[in-house]
Amino acid sequence: MNIITPWLRSYLPELPVDDRQLAEDLTLRGIAVEGEFPIASGGTQNKISGARYEMDITTNRVDAMNHYGIAREAATIYGVPLKPLTDCGAAEIKSAPGDSHTVRIEAPTLCGRFTARIIRGVTVKQSTGLIAEYFAALGQKPISAPVDATNFGWLAMGQPTHCFDFDKIEGAIVVRLARAGEKLQLLDGSEHTLTADDLVIADEKKALSLAGVMGGMASRVTDETKNILVEAAWFSPAAIRASSRRHGLHTDASHRFERGADFNAPPLANNLVTNLIVQQCGGTVIGPMTDVVIPEAEVKTANRARITLRLSEVHRHLGRTLDANALTASLVENFLRSLGCQLTASAPGVYTVHLPSWRLDLEREIDLIEEVARVYGYNRFADTLPAFSGTVRELPHAQQERTIRETLRALGFSEAVSSSFVSAEEAATFNTNGGVPIGNPLSAEAGMLRPALAPGMATMLAHNLHRDVPAVRLFELGTVFTGSTAEVKEHTGLALGATGDAHPTSLHSANDALFYELKGALETLLVKFSGAVSFDTTALPSWLTPGRGARALLNGQPIAVLGELTAAELQQRKLRQPCVIAEVHAATLLATPLRQPIARELSRFQAVERDFSFIFPDSVRWNAIDSALRSLNIPELQRIAPIEIFRDPRGKSIAANSYSLLTRVVFQSLDRTLTEDELTAWSTQIIAALTALGGTQRA
Repeated sequence: MNIITPWLRSYLPELPVDDRQLAEDLTLRGIAVEGEFPIASGGTQNKISGARYEMDITTNRVDAMNHYGIAREAATIYGVPLKPLTDCGAAEIKSAPGDSHTVRIEAPTLCGRFTARIIRGVTVKQSTGLIAEYFAALGQKPISAPVDATNFGWLAMGQPTHCFDFDKIEGAIVVRLARAGEKLQLLDGSEHTLTADDLVIADEKKALSLAGVMGGMASRVTDETKNILVEAAWFSPAAIRASSRRHGLHTDASHRFERGADFNAPPLANNLVTNLIVQQCGGTVIGPMTDVVIPEAEVKTANRARITLRLSEVHRHLGRTLDANALTASLVENFLRSLGCQLTASAPGVYTVHLPSWRLDLEREIDLIEEVARVYGYNRFADTLPAFSGTVRELPHAQQERTIRETLRALGFSEAVSSSFVSAEEAATFNTNGGVPIGNPLSAEAGMLRPALAPGMATMLAHNLHRDVPAVRLFELGTVFTGSTAEVKEHTGLALGATGDAHPTSLHSANDALFYELKGALETLLVKFSGAVSFDTTALPSWLTPGRGARALLNGQPIAVLGELTAAELQQRKLRQPCVIAEVHAATLLATPLRQPIARELSRFQAVERDFSFIFPDSVRWNAIDSALRSLNIPELQRIAPIEIFRDPRGKSIAANSYSLLTRVVFQSLDRTLTEDELTAWSTQIIAALTALGGTQRA
């Protein structure tokens, strides 16, 4: 935004520095002056001289987005008096007898204050005098004296105002929610269909303006206007932000209301604009000002809870200054009082602080301490390190988290990070409870906090494939969100994803290899933790292809789901090859102790291998086979492993819905060489156990 120094100096008659020094000092205090340009004196409109600043004001400092706010900063920096706004045109104007205009606020949660003033008998003309000179120096386009007066108001003190043609208002002013489908033509000529969530300023019959955003065409001030109603109000930032984005409008007014305007400013701004209109256009102010205040809104803004400030905390946080003992109690008091805080000493070195209504960004004691440091100057503090006592402590789950990362990286997976936001459709698809809606989403595609990492993993796999990366192996360890907007719960989640470059093995075909590769990676990770790992195919989510997924269990409790994405999910991401994803409840994993490695004595005696070839129905899973053989309690049985799986699609050598499995077992003793009789007896037990499972031994 643009700021001119002649206007600033009108509020600071005792300002002791030149324009260049002022720009440097403001910038050092966080009120950044990005450019300084001279104002040429002379000419018919521009009779002032000084500098024009191009400024970059951060969004939390809406109080400084005007000349008076920056003058307040300068007054605090240099310790000079700041003229009150009542001495700068915002004093109560003398009015003729008459009734004030009726105002009803029917949306009290969205409009906390509304002021209105009537001026009769005006003659609309072009602005002259200081308004014209200031506007010319700023590059502000003049329109007409009443409209220029409202623009002067927000440039001067940051409070947007509006002028209505009073003769076009039918009955009382009503601040209400729009009726669904209600039409409103705005000052820029665009026509908008309003929703039931839009806040409007209306009369008894029609909407007059989109509150806090832009006035309406039907009630605008024209050259024929004779009577004017001046409005200044306070609106809920969230309501104005929503309407502004809903209708694609960003105005000077909405820019300020969205960030939190000053609750106490409307009466002063109304007086300022009214005075300027009467000076420029003549007319008579009729009756007292209407000022409707909603107490609940006032409590949340102008009358927020007091903050306790301790001088000891100021010194503890800020440390030593370059000037010995320079940050005294009186200096801290002067800084904060100049910024608008009201300080009451409750004990030696302890203050109760009433916050200024225009600084909604101040909420805690540390905010006030930061203000002291900012105004004093960060460059005036000594470079010191904070004191430290104690030791560095590892988080309780740090070892588990490190194990997860190291294991997956060793398996060829790269760690990735996806967005924390997903669409409502993705939230519903990947989590039965849905996600947590965001009050002010960036877009419809990012309107929810993610309830799972799987949608982000699918998006990252697609992102790589669309950029000609043929094989992708990724994992993400991040936060997922559940609950509601009122109470958001955070949990740690883990997702694995793989696509492309799957190599068939003797056990798995090319179609199955990718799934079993991911299953193997997940199993390799889970066996690092204490407990038994198993898999089943029950209770699988809808985003997995039926028959192409599984559920992992740790100690009998579900810990993860994995499988191929459905065709619908692949098509939505324009993918033409299978993608497998595992969603792991990492919070449970992090709370599980790691398995402690045990060193076993190596046998000096020969190991013996035996192979068993059986035909099993498809209902018999490997987990059942492995469990049956281990339950035989043969101490010498050291290893059980599947070697080969065979199916006959034609059903000739092996019946349909069956498979042939070659299982290899290894026997070994620590204290002797095994005899043939022992091996025969154990083999007989194994054959019996496999037969009991429904297997048929192949010749």
